[in-house]
Amino acid sequence: MNTTEPHIIVKDLTMSFGSDILQHDLNFTVKRGDIFIIMGGSGCGKSTLMRHMIGLKAPTRGAVFYGSMNFWESEPQERDRMMRRCGIMYQSGALWSSLTLVENIALSLELYTSLKPVEIREIASLKLALVGLAGFEEYYPSEISGGMKKRAGIARAMALDPELLFFDEPSSGLDPISARLLDDLILELRESLGTTVVVITHELASIFAIGTNSVFIDAVAKTMIASGDPKRLLKECAHPTVQNFLTRGEAKTEAHPGEVSASCFLA
Repeated sequence: MNTTEPHIIVKDLTMSFGSDILQHDLNFTVKRGDIFIIMGGSGCGKSTLMRHMIGLKAPTRGAVFYGSMNFWESEPQERDRMMRRCGIMYQSGALWSSLTLVENIALSLELYTSLKPVEIREIASLKLALVGLAGFEEYYPSEISGGMKKRAGIARAMALDPELLFFDEPSSGLDPISARLLDDLILELRESLGTTVVVITHELASIFAIGTNSVFIDAVAKTMIASGDPKRLLKECAHPTVQNFLTRGEAKTEAHPGEVSASCFLA
């Protein structure tokens, strides 16, 4: 389903906290219909990169384009319009504990649309049904399982029918079966709704099951060291850091700097 049409372009991006550079010279493209994986070791800046991409933190240098629009050089009203095209599911789920599931999903519809209450309720219930939570509308987050909270978080991210979905560690804390069901759900949403999905994850099963494209950022090099289809990176990228990550340290690879550069940025 993915095409060659760019949906998000990250160009020459540098991320820093004060004088401490976290990552520099990040260049990659998320194509329409991609399930794009942001991966790398702990502390490399994956969540911070997502914050730059969704408009929560301005880059130290470089740009984030939505189509042809430079997000950080656009007027605030235009940035708000672009952000309405995005849905976000945070790692913790970030559901309001004092609201029922249907009220959680309805909140953004109440804030950003002129729909009537009965229409908002119908749409919120539909979103819950799409993620397999029909019949749980009146439950509170404390009354459902971790996997169900993740699904409810996806339903809330979908409330305004976004064309882009961002997920931060969606499988974190889930058992293998629940994680696989969540992967299947992400695939179903991409196929049925035509949504572009950006996922931060370190779960190898999810990376290989759903990823169509990726970027690998490294805490030591402080830049990206690989990009492309994760399954191709596993087979074709000789960089030992990438191989150790994708094989849980079982790879025994040696590569010269020139070979790494030539083999790890796959179109």
